[in-house]
Amino acid sequence: MAGTTHTVTNQPPPLTGYDVYGADRVLKEAVERHLDPALLDEVHGELAALGQACGSAQVQEWGRQANENPPRLRTHDRYGHRVDEVEFHPAWHRVLGKGVSAGLTAAWARPGGHVRRAAAFVLWTQVDAGNCCPLSMTHAAVPALRTDPDLAAEWEPRLTSMVYDRELRPAHLKAGALFGMGMTEKQGGSDVRANTTSARPLPDGETYELTGHKWFCSAPMSDGFLVLAQAPGGLTCFLVPRVLEDGTRNTFLLQRLKDKLGNRSNASAEVEFDRTWARRVGDEGRGVRTIIEMVAATRLDCVLGSAGLMRQAVAQAIHHCTHREAFGGKLVDKPLMRNVLADLALESEAATTLALRLAAAYDNDDEQERALLRIAVPAAKYWITKRCTPLTVEAAECLGGNGYVEESGMPRLVRESPLNSVWEGAGNIQALDVLRVLQREPQALNAYLLEIGRTRGADHRLDAATKSLFTELADLEGVEGRARHLTERLALVLQGSLLVRHAPAEVADAFCASRLGGDGGAAFGTLPTTLDLASVVDRARPVE
Repeated sequence: MAGTTHTVTNQPPPLTGYDVYGADRVLKEAVERHLDPALLDEVHGELAALGQACGSAQVQEWGRQANENPPRLRTHDRYGHRVDEVEFHPAWHRVLGKGVSAGLTAAWARPGGHVRRAAAFVLWTQVDAGNCCPLSMTHAAVPALRTDPDLAAEWEPRLTSMVYDRELRPAHLKAGALFGMGMTEKQGGSDVRANTTSARPLPDGETYELTGHKWFCSAPMSDGFLVLAQAPGGLTCFLVPRVLEDGTRNTFLLQRLKDKLGNRSNASAEVEFDRTWARRVGDEGRGVRTIIEMVAATRLDCVLGSAGLMRQAVAQAIHHCTHREAFGGKLVDKPLMRNVLADLALESEAATTLALRLAAAYDNDDEQERALLRIAVPAAKYWITKRCTPLTVEAAECLGGNGYVEESGMPRLVRESPLNSVWEGAGNIQALDVLRVLQREPQALNAYLLEIGRTRGADHRLDAATKSLFTELADLEGVEGRARHLTERLALVLQGSLLVRHAPAEVADAFCASRLGGDGGAAFGTLPTTLDLASVVDRARPVE
């Protein structure tokens, strides 16, 4: 029996045994807003089932085990033969298999597929962000493959399958397949046109031999990869299968796994190609244009992933403060802590609302929606992924010293938080992409202005911020040096417009006052005290 000094008091219960989807009012409202009403019963049912799994102690334990038992590289077998395999903990396969069966690679094959998948991605990130990488790559490969109808007909049914088949064998023998990506090389980074991997055409004109080194290869145990290499006609996109049709392994030499800050459950590798067989995707010399749709889709997943991390951090912080007592009362009722929690909740709600709006645009074939994506995705990717790190750090601080201890789960969120800002083009790349769109695609700016124009006159601070943005857009002389500031303003005005249109008045009021009206400080917890902060916190509470 424990001594009296070991009686545990004033500690919150574990945040388990609840429906993560049902408890997220913002996410649920976004799904209802953007989906065809005829689909809502079905989608609410599948997301509730996934939300209950996310909130279960068993699935949370799988996520913890996958994170704490990172993958191991096996280059050779006991006899000295190269095998180039990555071994994963069983929990990784359980989590990844559940993600596939939940439809996280099936958006292109289902009605309302991108909204329902986006909501599921936000939920599943909260279990283990690492497994979301192969899920994202597989989902995003589909639009790139569609540039070649024959390849799309062959591979798309495998990639959109809801069956997880972990075995290394020819893809045509599998019920489902996963994809990875290899663009980055050590000498080029985001400047993919500096790639030196060479592609030598074979006599049939469609297949090639690749030779070179990829500095980052995502999900190296996938069934296929989209990679960029220099063909005679210029930088070109290729499909590299892991196993060839006759059952032999393609030459895919894994040099080492990256020892990353976070994302520990997922393998990221350096890989050598040495006369590696590949199939051309799209025309020679048009590799960037071919793969750009894959990049855009993965960038949206960076936004969704950051929204999921934010939501989990806020949920944990509010849950802790709801149960923790200090200085004669519950922490959640203390004015200063309430201010911090409300500020965090605002950031999380703005991220989720914008992320789901962009997912809805993917479900719409309207050209205006497509144009909006071209400017709003890099702007959202820039801003939301950058806000993720300060939010998770502040949320961890809400737990005091407990938030600095691994068992709380908060350090894991903190380590994961910078990732989405780095992957698929870091902040400067996103800001430069926004400038490129502004300078070359006037229809994209028109779509953005129409979107934010829907709330003109609804809030004076939003109107003032919009007017200031117009002034910035009218003067693009020497704009590269202030590209980050312009991109930030584009994202904030769009978030403000969406919240004024869709969020409760207390949320929109607080966001516009602090993010657009200049009434907030540089740190979280500096909201004007005249706002209805208690309602903002209650809206974000994960469980009653």
